[in-house]
Amino acid sequence: MRIDKFLKVSRILKRRTVAQEACTEDKVFINGKSAKPSTAVKIGDVIEIFYTSGTLKFRVLQIRETVKKEDAASLYEVIV
Repeated sequence: MRIDKFLKVSRILKRRTVAQEACTEDKVFINGKSAKPSTAVKIGDVIEIFYTSGTLKFRVLQIRETVKKEDAASLYEVIV
């Protein structure tokens, strides 16, 4: 699955266009490497997102095309 779609489905970012912009502005990294919007995400990947207010780092646990809002957090685990 593409990183921009994963960020939207997991509800880490609200819209896919916002996820695409974050990737093109080098604010999203997968396993320490800058990610383009089309970069593939695999289970076990560590993703870092740099916001103006801080950083979010998490590991991908599941990949699903659609998910209910209450189950979205089960797709990843936050790493401190």
